[in-house]
Amino acid sequence: MSDEPAPELLDVAADLYGLPLADFTPERDARAKSLKGTPVAGSVKALKKPSTAAWVMNLLVRYETEQVEQVISVGALLREAQTGMDAAQLRELTKQRRQLTAAVTTRARGLAREHGLRVTEAVATQVEATLTAAMIDASAAQAVRSGLLVSPLSATGVDAVDAAAAVALPDALGFEVPEVVPPPREPLRAVPDLPDTAALDEAREALEEAESALSGAETERDRAAAAFKDIEARSLQVKSEIEDLRRRLADLEAAALEVEDELTEAEETRDSAETAVSEAAAARDSAAAAVERLDG
Repeated sequence: MSDEPAPELLDVAADLYGLPLADFTPERDARAKSLKGTPVAGSVKALKKPSTAAWVMNLLVRYETEQVEQVISVGALLREAQTGMDAAQLRELTKQRRQLTAAVTTRARGLAREHGLRVTEAVATQVEATLTAAMIDASAAQAVRSGLLVSPLSATGVDAVDAAAAVALPDALGFEVPEVVPPPREPLRAVPDLPDTAALDEAREALEEAESALSGAETERDRAAAAFKDIEARSLQVKSEIEDLRRRLADLEAAALEVEDELTEAEETRDSAETAVSEAAAARDSAAAAVERLDG
């Protein structure tokens, strides 16, 4: 392989991409600092943090290597077998492929939960799409097997998969991360009728999702109840103000009637006064004329 990454860089990358997701960035920076002055320091510092789906896949390939190998092997066999198949056979092939990737995705979700991360439906869809890509495309299978994914993969079976862009070290396609063997556990005493692990995982996942949905519904209910109380209080306030305005309007209407009566009386008094003034003026003018005649 040309331009193959330095073994030391591969070892560091293999360690980093097997860490808990939250530990990746601080540990990467610490490793780059400790390697300062070496040829790989810059390359370590440039390693990208994996997406959640990529991290789940990297976890899966380390702790469930056998299942991942099965997916890849079955994918290779199916790619060979699908040549010359008719439409019905291809549909059946697709169904079998989906059943396998769905089962491994369920295990991946349980594994992630064991390592402290709850996988959402959106992330699970990306994990399953990456497993499907590994079955459809040989380069995608190499990317998955490297355990150095930084982003999920998808494949249609028509266009080529850019697997190199999905791994931390594109030149390392072909590298296979070692399997992580958990420490041996103390032998368990025989327990009759142990529950099916996959079914239990699915039931627990359904319970978690139901509890999350219930919590969200309760939050929305409380928010709606608070909004209702606010609007109810405003409604009572507005109704009270309307009643005050109605009483005020009634008072004003009664006052208007009284003022109207007073206005009528005032108008009559004014007219009488005007008449008296006119009569007095006429009397004065008559007397003045008489004086003028007698004086002349």
